[in-house]
Amino acid sequence: MDIAILLADTIVQLTLMVIFGYLVVKAKLLKSEQSYPISVVGLYVISPAMLITAFQVEYSKDILTGLYLAFIMALVLSSLLILLGWIFKKTLKLDNIEQATSVYSNSGNLIIPIVASLFGTEWVIYSTAFIVVQNVLFWSHLRLLICGKGNVPFKKMILNVNIIAIIVGMAMFLLQIKLPSTIAGTLSTLGHMLGPLAMLVAGMLIASIPFKEIISDKRIYLVSFLRLILMPLILLVIIKLCGFSTWVENGSIIAMISFLATTSPAAATATQMALVYGQNAKKASAIYGVTTLLCVFTMPMIIALYQLF
Repeated sequence: MDIAILLADTIVQLTLMVIFGYLVVKAKLLKSEQSYPISVVGLYVISPAMLITAFQVEYSKDILTGLYLAFIMALVLSSLLILLGWIFKKTLKLDNIEQATSVYSNSGNLIIPIVASLFGTEWVIYSTAFIVVQNVLFWSHLRLLICGKGNVPFKKMILNVNIIAIIVGMAMFLLQIKLPSTIAGTLSTLGHMLGPLAMLVAGMLIASIPFKEIISDKRIYLVSFLRLILMPLILLVIIKLCGFSTWVENGSIIAMISFLATTSPAAATATQMALVYGQNAKKASAIYGVTTLLCVFTMPMIIALYQLF
């Protein structure tokens, strides 16, 4: 239950950040549309900094073995989420925003602080496996969902600064190339801004949506149910059946870290991309806001079930 309590505390902190973004707009200090340049900075500066920093750890055989498990789980779980998203799109008539926000979770902003607080910073590297896989999918599959087919040239996917940051970070880890302390410190400080910045942007966007529009839209609660309850429960059963926790030493902790990443709210990146690419950012931010508020209750509940079984 310690994990469930920690989850609730961390999520409340992030929710307060969303409220701050909301209040900035309501106080007329900024306008909702001014969140656009902030989103650009988050996607193209802060996100790459966080990805490179995540791989600046000491190499060891145990870490590498644990990373293998984390990456296998990230690939399996992400593939299952995409499959489930496609199934629910067909059966429940989800639009592109609904499908994107049901499939992709806010793992980067939420899981890293939880893992660091619960297990220690040395375990954060295992959370990067899911984040790395998800970032590749962010700039390929998610971007296709948001923009539509034919609007994302393959060359732009590969040459995206976030994909380049992942490749550079992994190469530096395998070759054990360490950044100079000044550069490493700069990138680390930037990376720590990713979560708060995404929360503020979401709050600014939510402020432009009439409250009645949020609470009266049944589709938002449908997507919230898929993202926070149904999909995590399906993945929980699969993880237990596959016995990932027995594959390597400390596999139980690594498996829980990977599962945690799938239980979080809708991805803030989906909201940012919808804003940058001129899609329905208001709907994406509404789903993000509702799932962020509801996950205070759902994530501890799901993790408690995971520990129980």
